[in-house]
Order: sequence, then structure tokens, then C-alpha cells
Amino acid sequence: MPDKRVGLFGARKKLEQVEAELRQANERERRLQEQLQKAGRRYDELRGKDAITVENEIADARRVLAGIVGEAESQRAASAQRQAEAAAELARVGQRIDSAQGELQGIRTQIVETQEIALLQEAGIYEYRHRLADSVAYKTSLERLKDSIKLSAKNNHAVTATTNWTVNNSAVEGQRMVRDFSKLMLRAYNTEADNCVRSMRPHRLESSKDRLNKTRDIISRLGKTMHIQISAGYHRLRLEELDLTADYLAKVDEEKERVRVERERQRDEAQAQREFEREKARLAKEQSHWRTAMAKWTDAGNAAKIAEAESKLGQIDDAIRNVEEQAANVRTGWVYVISNVGSFGPDMVKIGLTRRLDPTERVRELGDASVPFKFDVHALIFDADAVSLETRLHQHLAGQRVNRVNLRREFFHVTPAQVLEVLRAMGLQDNLVDYVEEPEAEEWRSSRRMAEGVPAA
Repeated sequence: MPDKRVGLFGARKKLEQVEAELRQANERERRLQEQLQKAGRRYDELRGKDAITVENEIADARRVLAGIVGEAESQRAASAQRQAEAAAELARVGQRIDSAQGELQGIRTQIVETQEIALLQEAGIYEYRHRLADSVAYKTSLERLKDSIKLSAKNNHAVTATTNWTVNNSAVEGQRMVRDFSKLMLRAYNTEADNCVRSMRPHRLESSKDRLNKTRDIISRLGKTMHIQISAGYHRLRLEELDLTADYLAKVDEEKERVRVERERQRDEAQAQREFEREKARLAKEQSHWRTAMAKWTDAGNAAKIAEAESKLGQIDDAIRNVEEQAANVRTGWVYVISNVGSFGPDMVKIGLTRRLDPTERVRELGDASVPFKFDVHALIFDADAVSLETRLHQHLAGQRVNRVNLRREFFHVTPAQVLEVLRAMGLQDNLVDYVEEPEAEEWRSSRRMAEGVPAA
């Protein structure tokens, strides 16, 4: 029987066809069994008839039975043959599947993962390949490395190739051809390397290096007949360029974040100083008024009013000293615990520091247009060394940090009640000026009610 081959995706259909044929054969066998039983019953009926008639009918019955048995054997043989063919075809399909899977695996080894989401999901905390002081040092090292890359290419150290290639029995023509092909291969390699540098982000480093390694392998395969390949030394220089570029970009981002935080701190400090000056001016003006009034009451001999003025002036003097001390001590201030349920969800607070006279002014600034809802204040803690207090709170809650990479982001997965427990454990509950456990979140709650009242489209 000729070899009936089917495609990889037609194997299932072929097997289903064989199974249908087997079911038909089983049905025919069942009918033959019924006929055999019927013949047996007929034999019993003939047992009472005369010998000649019985013999004739028995002979006829035996012939019918022999035919039935022969047909059944033929059906069994055909079914067995079809089963064998199906098993052989299934084995061939399995071999082709294994071969296709091997080819697929080989292709996958040549693919470089470049999808941004996949790369970001695999990205962890960035580790610098070269530990330098700042972005300027990285940029200087990059410039020196690029000079080395240019010098290596200029001195023909970037590509290696055969030296005994001939064209039309001419060694000169052969060398010219090898040189031209080497330049072409080097240009393709450098184009790929430059693209990797231009599109570099720290989380893409390993993908870019893998991409450049495979580019070098492809060039080696294409230039195999002339033994053309990118030299190991030149390839190392370009890989180091990728490392330094990623380090430089990561350091720039780190410095930008540090500058942003420092500018924010300076703005808060400048605003606090302006508030101190305004408060001192207000108190000085009030002090002047009371002194003028006291002079008039002294001339009038009003002892009660003089005593009131002296008491008030004493309070003003204390207030002026407090403002001056707070302005002079850069560590004195307020630690605030705030939340924004509508923006960040429940059980998340921000713990920050401000030196403002009114800390709620700073909280109002944080709830600007960058977040959909304003922040709610849960706790205000005044301390002579608010900087240390903030640091200690952050250390106690380090395990609940939201952003564990950038520690300048001061959000924590805790509730206000848990923060209060930490303050009690630190013995600072008496420093609490204000404490509210449940956020008001008026805008967010009103927005939810309005959204629930809107009919579905």
C-alpha cells in the first residue's frame, strides 16, 4: 500500500477518520454476530425435519456461516491494517512535531527580547557597573572610551579577516574585496551598537548587550568564507560603552531626583522663613500697640489696665522668642501624617516634615493639581528635633514602605492607628498636637455618591 502522508495539522483529521472506520467495522461485526445467532436458531428449528431436507438446509447454513465468518475475518484484518497505518502516521506526525519544536527553540535563541513591558517587569534595583562619583565623572569616562573606540577602528583593530583571499588569481584584488566586505560588516555592527546606545535606558541594558552579541554572531556567520568577524577587543569596548551609558543615565536620574527633593526642601524652608518674618512683624506691631496703650494708661493711673498690658506684653515677648528660636533652629518643625484615600486608596499614609508655622499650609500645597483629591491630616507632631523624629518613624515603618527604591518617597502601607502605636512605643504621644483616625475625604466621598447616582448608559 502506498505511503499516505498527511501534513502536520491534518494528523488529527486523519486519526478521526480512522476511528470512524473502526466504529463502522465494529458495527458490521455486531450485525454478523446477530446473523450467526439467527442461523443457530434456524438450526434448532430444522432439527425436527426429515434427514435429507435437514442436511440440505444445514449445508446451506454452513455455507452462509462460512461466508459470514470469512467476511468477519476480512473486516478484522482490514481494521488491524488501518490501525497499524494510523499508528505509523501518528508516529511520523510526532517526529515532525519534535523536529518543529527543536527548530522553534533554535529560533527563540536568536530572538532578543525588546518589548518594553517585559523588560520593565524583569527590571530590579539598578546596580552600577562602574562606581563613579557623579554624572560628570561618567560623562568623562564615556568620552575617553569613545576615543578608544575610534582609535581602534582607525588602526584596523575592529575587524579580523583572512589574508590569503584571491580574485581571478590576484591577491591584490582579493585583499581589496576582503577590505571592502570588512568595512561593510563593521558599518553594520557599528550601526547596531549606536542604535543600542541611543535607545539605552538602564532597564534595557542586558537586552541591548544580548542584541549586540547576536549581531556579532550573525556577522561572523555571514563572513565565514573570508573569516571576517568583529574582533573580541573591539566588541568589549562597545559592550563597556553600553555599561557606562546605562550607568550615566541612571546617575543622571538619581541626581535629578536629589535636586528635586532639595529644591522642594529649600522652597519649604524659604516659605517658613517668610512666615517667621511675617509673624515677627505682626508681633512687633502688636507689641508696639500695647506699649502705646500702656503709656496712656500709666499717665491716667489705671492700674487694672496697666496690669493687663504688662501681661499681654509678656505673652508677646514669649511668642517673639519662640518664633526666633524656631527660625534659628533648622531642625525644629512639624512631622505630619496625611492620607489621600481617593488617590492612593485606604491604609496608606505619607509621613513628612515641614518647618512652617502652620503645617496645614504645606499639606494644602501637596494636594495641588497633581492629585485628584486633597490630603487629610491624621496627626501633627511638633518636636525640637523634627528631622530625627521623621527619620525614626521612617525606620520603624521601613517594612511597610511603598517605594523601596527611592526612599525620598515617604508613603507607607499603614493606618493612622498603627502610626499612633509607633509614637506611643517611642514615648512621643504627648507631642501630638492633633490626631484624627478616620479621614474626612469629603471630596472623594461626594464624588462617589454623585457617580453612583448617574444612570447607566
